[in-house]
Amino acid sequence: MLNWLKRVLVGRPLRSDRLGETLLSKRLALPIFASDPLSSVAYATQEILLVLTLGGLAYLFLAPWVGLAVVVLLAVVVASYRQVVRAYPSGGGSYEVASRNLGPSAGLVVAAALLVDYIMTVAVSVAAGVDNVISAVPSLNTHRVAICVGFVFALMAMNLRGVRESGKTFAWPTYLFITGVLVMVALGLGRAVAGHAPVAESAGWQVRPEQVGLTGLALALLTLRAFASGCTALTGVEAISNGVPAFKPPKAENAARTMLAMGVVAITLFAGITALALIAKVRVAEHTCDLIGFPGDCAADPQRTVIAQLAAAVFGNNSLGFFVIQATTALILILAANTAFNGFPLLGAILAQDRYLPRQLHTRGDRLAFSNGIIILAAIAAMLIWVFDGSVTRLIQLYILGVFTSFTLSQAGMVRHWNRALADEQDPKVRRRLHRSRVINALGGVLTALVLVIVLATKFTHGAYLVVIAVPVLFALMRAIHGHYERVSAELEPEPGGVVMPARVHAVVLVSRVHRPTLQALAYAQATRPDSLTAVTVGINAEEVARLQQQWADRDLNVPLAILDSPYREITDPVLNYVNRLREEGPRDLVVVYIPEYVVGRWWEQLLHNQSALRLKARLLFQRRVMVVSVPWQLESSFRRPRREQVRGGRRPEDRKPVAAGRRES
Repeated sequence: MLNWLKRVLVGRPLRSDRLGETLLSKRLALPIFASDPLSSVAYATQEILLVLTLGGLAYLFLAPWVGLAVVVLLAVVVASYRQVVRAYPSGGGSYEVASRNLGPSAGLVVAAALLVDYIMTVAVSVAAGVDNVISAVPSLNTHRVAICVGFVFALMAMNLRGVRESGKTFAWPTYLFITGVLVMVALGLGRAVAGHAPVAESAGWQVRPEQVGLTGLALALLTLRAFASGCTALTGVEAISNGVPAFKPPKAENAARTMLAMGVVAITLFAGITALALIAKVRVAEHTCDLIGFPGDCAADPQRTVIAQLAAAVFGNNSLGFFVIQATTALILILAANTAFNGFPLLGAILAQDRYLPRQLHTRGDRLAFSNGIIILAAIAAMLIWVFDGSVTRLIQLYILGVFTSFTLSQAGMVRHWNRALADEQDPKVRRRLHRSRVINALGGVLTALVLVIVLATKFTHGAYLVVIAVPVLFALMRAIHGHYERVSAELEPEPGGVVMPARVHAVVLVSRVHRPTLQALAYAQATRPDSLTAVTVGINAEEVARLQQQWADRDLNVPLAILDSPYREITDPVLNYVNRLREEGPRDLVVVYIPEYVVGRWWEQLLHNQSALRLKARLLFQRRVMVVSVPWQLESSFRRPRREQVRGGRRPEDRKPVAAGRRES
């Protein structure tokens, strides 16, 4: 049943040699890797307005300038990452750039920041998407968290089916969103030019300011905080640089072109929505009850998002166009998490290959996706959504800090990369190109460093301190994992003289009674021709010990039987003490313990057999110069599934080797 369910959700396994078939064209790569920055325009404008209205409607005159600053920054960052894609096409992105040019520690800081940001991308994108669903259907507000978590695990299931397959599924909502918003912006601006500007439902509302009479430094801080919130439009820009290996050849060029297309579309949509929101006089506030004139119960009813108000103003409230915009916005916001579902596992696989994360993250699943990374990302993001009640306003305070950390360090690394390239290059034409690339990355580094300071200063007390804590903790964890792998590798390095042969081999067969598993274990042990062979049983019940001795004598088994006394009815310690005595007799001797085990086929059968063998095995594995050999005996139930499959295939059970369906039990 579990295997059938996995096949339904994930699909049939793909052979490793079919990895090339999963490579992406630019048409599919855009919705897969760029859905996050494209979808961010749906709430970036809203975040700017939410901050500015803290001082009242009088400060909305700053919105165009804040929006322009975000556009300039987005253009510079896109241009900067196009240089990264061409210089480092292996897919390491910011992590590889920082590691190679600034050192391993800088690379780990970037990696930690990106991993945190990918987790936040899933949480924020899904929560924002559900916000737009609730704007269309307000009655769903009480089920916000459950809906968010459901979408997270639906995205996980789609990504477990493979990058290419998920890309085909996610492509049409992305292109439909782009088309819908472009049409809405064009119609809205066209009506404004014609003298019939659209009017938002909230245009007549007032906002109760939290801060009054802001001037000087206070006004500057408000503006900077609005700019920091608007910079959410830049999240996910670096994902393409991490996913270059997933593109069809020529990989670097296709990735650079996709990034350019993403930048042009994102800037166009963000600028259009911001301009239209100001023309339509959209009013939003961080707390709904601060909206004077809001109809309904401000404590329970949600306010509509900016893009929902614009769609209602341009197409008509509850019209077909309104619901199309809401549906596609909700879809792309939820699917924007797909950027993280591709970036997080890829980065995790690279870090695992470099031994900074567990090696399991580098393992591809049935559909050639990095399944372990996908599952971990979904679990952590769902937990965050649950902790923060699916609130975009609360979650977004933890957002973008990590992304600008990686932006800044990667651009600084690229400047050093170009400096090294210029030192070795003599061709004037190539040097001019290198100088131009260095200027782009230097400008990007300066701007993103400035934004990082602004984001840290304006968001720290609003929740960003959690990210400030999380990144160093993750950094320390990755250093510890790397240190462990290095120590294990050094410890496993073979000595120059080779392996020292044991002086003698002592075989010990654990016995509870004389039955077929015991006789099989004795036969296997004898076949290895040890220097000594002893059967060992723990004497808990005198009658059972006497019965065992009688059975042993009746069968005339030519193996000595040792009875270990256990007055406290404990099995493990007497066996360990016996094995330790054998080890002490010869420092170069090897002790091999044979443990007969049952193999059962039904889950409930595992509950009916004691776990003494498992406990004993766990203790013996920590003993030096001791080997543990499991001797399985398959019970009839373990043949049940293979036999049914063989009958269907027209083969007899004896034609195939039995496969244990359950866990080995003593």
